[in-house]
Amino acid sequence: MADIPANASEHCPGTGSESAGKVAACQGCPNQSLCASLPKEPDQAIQEIQQKLSCVRHKIVVLSGKGGVGKSTFTAHLAHGLAADDNIQVGVLDIDICGPSIPTIMGVQNEQVHHSASGWSPVYISNNLAVMSVGFLLKGPEDAVIWRGPRKNGLIKQFLRDVDWGQLDYLLIDTPPGTSDEHLSIVQYLSQTQLDGAIVLTTPQEVSLIDVRKEINFCQRVGLPVIGVVENMSIFICPKCKKDSYIFPPSTGGGEKMAADFRVPFLGRLPLDSRIGKCCDEGKSFLEEVTDSPATQAFVQIIHKIQAHCSQEQSSRETETGEAMDEG
Repeated sequence: MADIPANASEHCPGTGSESAGKVAACQGCPNQSLCASLPKEPDQAIQEIQQKLSCVRHKIVVLSGKGGVGKSTFTAHLAHGLAADDNIQVGVLDIDICGPSIPTIMGVQNEQVHHSASGWSPVYISNNLAVMSVGFLLKGPEDAVIWRGPRKNGLIKQFLRDVDWGQLDYLLIDTPPGTSDEHLSIVQYLSQTQLDGAIVLTTPQEVSLIDVRKEINFCQRVGLPVIGVVENMSIFICPKCKKDSYIFPPSTGGGEKMAADFRVPFLGRLPLDSRIGKCCDEGKSFLEEVTDSPATQAFVQIIHKIQAHCSQEQSSRETETGEAMDEG
């Protein structure tokens, strides 16, 4: 991930610099206010996180500028879909500090984390699927987390540095809506970990797209690659008559046009299915419970695209490493 955004001013000190957004070279740069607000952690903390996550092959952030578009549902089912292969190790990190729904969606809301000499132990759903969330640290599911930014940032750093994931093929990071403390922190803390990029979720209607465009703009300004856009709740397919209905009409072209406008990949559309909500409430995998749904088929196709992207990125990194060693 680039330390200097593509649209940065000349002599940019880099987003990770202590002087980011503050020196003369930053004057007039469109990224100045954003860079100035990025958390400036000591190099030691970032290095510790880099070392801790060195055994994680792929790191993916799930984002959206809009709330209620299905980020947590998508993250959970992406995890279930990847972990359907017993040879793939998957971790889910929930950094939605104030609204941690991953434990409920994944059926582990009553679990607790444990400490060991190697750090916090995540909660395991199966032998190859683990979860960490602030929800495991609360006294009850109705407890409110009333924290300001610095405390949120501190917990995110602790999750990244202290959770003992072991060897992982994929670490999926579920985020709250917006472009605020949690998003700035995760980008900064993972700046040296070869973060694969972000998957951006939206629903088809303009009231969602207007906020999701800001999220993609955020990614571009901080140098976070966008793996692709997913349009969730695109259509409703009646389970009886099989007729399509647009619950959220794409009046301005929907997620695909937005992706084209920003020149980022469009990964696909996920149709509405009432059974998805039921499975989430019961902590079950929709992909396993309702295998014949068009939504399941769409999920699988999107998951394959994400895997293909990550495999290509891995090959590119290995090639670059080999070339650097040859030059050395």
